[in-house]
Amino acid sequence: MTGTRSPLLEPAWAYVEKESLDDFRAADWALLNGQRRLYHAAEQARQALRLLAAGADDPSFGYQVNNYRHCVQSATLAMQDGRDEDYVVMALLHDIGFIACPQSHGQFAAQLLAPYVTEDLVWLLERHMYFQALHCRELDGTDRFVRERWRGHPAFVATAEFVAKYDQNTISPRLPEAPLSVFEPMVHRVFARPPRAVPLPP
Repeated sequence: MTGTRSPLLEPAWAYVEKESLDDFRAADWALLNGQRRLYHAAEQARQALRLLAAGADDPSFGYQVNNYRHCVQSATLAMQDGRDEDYVVMALLHDIGFIACPQSHGQFAAQLLAPYVTEDLVWLLERHMYFQALHCRELDGTDRFVRERWRGHPAFVATAEFVAKYDQNTISPRLPEAPLSVFEPMVHRVFARPPRAVPLPP
C-alpha cells in the first residue's frame, strides 16, 4: 500500500496535492471542506453502523448475549414501545463503545450523537453507565446510589427510566431482536441533519 493513494469516494473529486497541513492554502481547504461535507453526509451513518455491526458475531465474556445483541435488544424494545426515532437510535448506539473504551463508553456514544440529538439525550448517554449501578446490588466496589449526585437534573428521570427499561435488562437471549436493517434508515436520517456545533472541551 505504500506509495498508493486511497481511492476517492466520488470519481469527480480531486485530491489535495499537498502532503502537510502546514502547506495547505485557502484553495486547498475550500476543495477539502467541500468534499468533506458530502463525504460525511454519505459515510458517517454507514460507518457508525459498521462499527456496531462489527461485533455481531463477537463472543461474550459472560452475559448471555454479546454487546451487539444487547444494543439491538435495547433499540427493539424502545421501538416497540413507540419511542421516537432519536430515542431508538440513541438506544441502538448507547453502548457502541462498550468494548473499545469500557470505562468511558457513555461519553463515547454521547460525543458521537451530540451534534444530532437533544442535550437531554446526550446527558443520558454520558451518565447511563453510572445510573446502572443501582441495579447491581451485590457488585463489590460499586456505589449503587452514585446517580443521586445528579438528582434534580431535568434528564434524571428519563435516564433512570432508560436504564431500567432498556439497558439493565436487555441481556436475555429470549428478547426480541429486530434486524439491523430496520434501524439503518433511522440512523441515516439522524446523521443527515445539519450538525450542531459541539463546544470546546474545558
